Parts: sequence; C-alpha cells; structure tokens
Amino acid sequence: MSEKTITVSINGVCMTRTIEARMLLSDFLRQDLGLTGTHVGCEHGVCGACTITLDGRSARSCLTLAVQADGSEIETIEGQGSVDKLGRIQEAFRQHHGLQCGFCTPGFIMAITDLLRHHPLETDEEIREALSGNICRCTGYENIVNAVRELARERGPLR
Repeated sequence: MSEKTITVSINGVCMTRTIEARMLLSDFLRQDLGLTGTHVGCEHGVCGACTITLDGRSARSCLTLAVQADGSEIETIEGQGSVDKLGRIQEAFRQHHGLQCGFCTPGFIMAITDLLRHHPLETDEEIREALSGNICRCTGYENIVNAVRELARERGPLR
C-alpha cells in the first residue's frame, strides 16, 4: 500500500494529511476531513452530486484522486455558507424552492459557483445546458433554473 502526504487548501484552510495514493478525493473529503456535504451518488461522475471546485473550476471528486489535488485550492459546500448565514446561491435555491430533497443540492451549488464565475448564462437555454451535468432525481430543474436565472440577472440583464 502506497501512501503520500498531500497539502491542500480547503475552504481557505490549509491542511496536510498522509493518505493512500489510491484514495478518491470524495472519500478524502468525507472520511478523512468530515466534510460530508459533498455527496457521492453514482460514483461514475455522471450525476454531479460530488461536484466541488478545484482551483476555481468544478470537478467531480468521485473521479479525482486526492493526490491529484495536492497543492490545490478546494471549495466544498461547507465553504458556501451555514444554516445561520446562507451563501448567495444557497439563498437563491431557498427562495425559489430549488432544494427539493437536498441530495443533489451541494453538487448543483458548487457547479453553479463555477458557472457564475466563468460563463455568461445569458439565456434560459444556456442555463439549462450548463446545468445538464448535474442530475436532480426529484425533477426540480425548473426551480433550480429560476434560482440560477436570478443569480445571473444580478450580474447583468439576460437576453
């Protein structure tokens, strides 16, 4: 069994751990660090429940080895806000009833964090296409699109 020591910044906190080289990033976050907000759904990267941001871009933590994240900045849902003080995306989900059962919500919020940073999301079609990498089993897409539309409008008018 091969081990490697990695150092990552998670939600702004620098951490160093020695882990098995074969450990998935999702397992590292959930089991080693107790950051259980990152959910594991399909374990094939299809559903998006395990989405985090890695150096500012969304990534599937169930398809990424933790050693690949060595030296990186990772953001998880725990860094987005708290029950007492929701982050802006979380608040938009609450306002538009986009939470549904909540299992997919962390992955959606982390994907949207990246999308709002790097994509214009100027039309509902663009929003729907951008969100197509995340699956909501409750079929709450319309409410999620409404939340993202509001967030995109805050940055500027939609076409």
